[in-house]
Amino acid sequence: MTGATALTDLSLRTASDLLHRRVLSPVELTEAYLARIERWNPHLNAYLTVMAEDARATARCAEAELVARTDRGPLHGIPLGLKDLLATAGVRTTAGSQILADWIPTEDATVVRRLRIAGAVLLGKCTMTEFAMGHPQNPHYGPTRNPWSLAHVPGGSSSGSGAAVAGRLAVAALGSDTACSIRQPASYCGVVGLRPSQGRVSTAGVVPLARSFDTVGPLARTVEDAALVLAAIAGADPADWATPPVPLGEYQSALTAGLQGVRVGVPRAYFWERLDGEVAATVETALGVLTQLGAEVQELDLPGVDEAVAARGLIHSAEAYAYHATWLRERPDDYGAEFRARVMRGRDTTGTALVEAQGCLARFGATVNALLQRVDVLATPTTPTPAWPFEAADVTLNGVVEPYGTAGLRLTVPFTAFGGPALSVPCGFCAAGLPIGLQLTGRRFDEATVLRVGHAYEQSTDWHRRRPPLDA
Repeated sequence: MTGATALTDLSLRTASDLLHRRVLSPVELTEAYLARIERWNPHLNAYLTVMAEDARATARCAEAELVARTDRGPLHGIPLGLKDLLATAGVRTTAGSQILADWIPTEDATVVRRLRIAGAVLLGKCTMTEFAMGHPQNPHYGPTRNPWSLAHVPGGSSSGSGAAVAGRLAVAALGSDTACSIRQPASYCGVVGLRPSQGRVSTAGVVPLARSFDTVGPLARTVEDAALVLAAIAGADPADWATPPVPLGEYQSALTAGLQGVRVGVPRAYFWERLDGEVAATVETALGVLTQLGAEVQELDLPGVDEAVAARGLIHSAEAYAYHATWLRERPDDYGAEFRARVMRGRDTTGTALVEAQGCLARFGATVNALLQRVDVLATPTTPTPAWPFEAADVTLNGVVEPYGTAGLRLTVPFTAFGGPALSVPCGFCAAGLPIGLQLTGRRFDEATVLRVGHAYEQSTDWHRRRPPLDA
């Protein structure tokens, strides 16, 4: 095959099939991505550290193994990006911070090691917000830009991972999600983003934000591609006590099951109260497509969302402060002003408040679990608006003024509080040409059903096939 642009447009599944048939070489595919990174990374700032020599060595090894009929699976020879809070042995891992600017881990994070075992080619460390919190304009490493419009944010905190996948600077990438950080960049950048269930994927070797809610998951161009990456990284890990030995789902076979008889719940209260008009209309159209595909779409009530969001925020702040407390005392000036102000909110949280917040989340989890006995998934918009311009501060929705940064995570945080899997899939574009996402949430450890619904929707539309106008 020839043509760097054609190669970097291949889905993971298609590229994998070509590699295994030896129609395409891992070296050729990797060089196409490295060339595209060299061309576009100065404009997008999707990678902080490019692992070019490591990628080339892995690609040569993958080529030799595939020629010898040694098959490590679907990711064998596939070039991927890594969010820069995943520890990589011998390669600096900054977590988007000045505090860890010179940290070179001696061991890989579990998910990185699993990708290496699967034969993936690791292209580099993707940019992110400082310690996975705050505005996509990182105070230490500059802004990461949205491939659909360089004047707009790509979302955070997995900013570089979303921009790299959308901009064809990686086949797929790993991100992390503590509040919105896989699903928001997926929605803003027009790609697929999966936050797996809490405990489905190990966070050993991942720089934490709030351990009770941190997850690691894929950003990819298609739902099938996300399922392939999830299968490679999921599973219990002795190094992470929070990963129970729950059997993995049949992610691939679930994709072909269709939607006949699938029950989709639509919680209107809270999730539709303050939406951009184009987002609301686009998601309504997507719900209509699910109905046409055979799903039973029904409206339902999800009480207690506001209380759960507040409780989750209190726990999040306390855990973030606990991790940073020593550095905040010893190196306060090495933090950006926004992150320092936000993380200090957790300093004075009392034990009583934490216990009450944990009880609130337990009650909310029971409520969501009960609803998910009546339906198979919940469907909402991923974000209330499309990506916002860098210079914008506030947005007015239904007469309420709120910061874009607060609005951007309002619809993802409730399902972080619940702990089940949540998937964002592209479902349209606004008039300005910016992507819009549909969010699907399911029972804890039932990623298979969420992927099934997302795949069926995706395959009946062409939103995922559109590409940003970088090369126009």
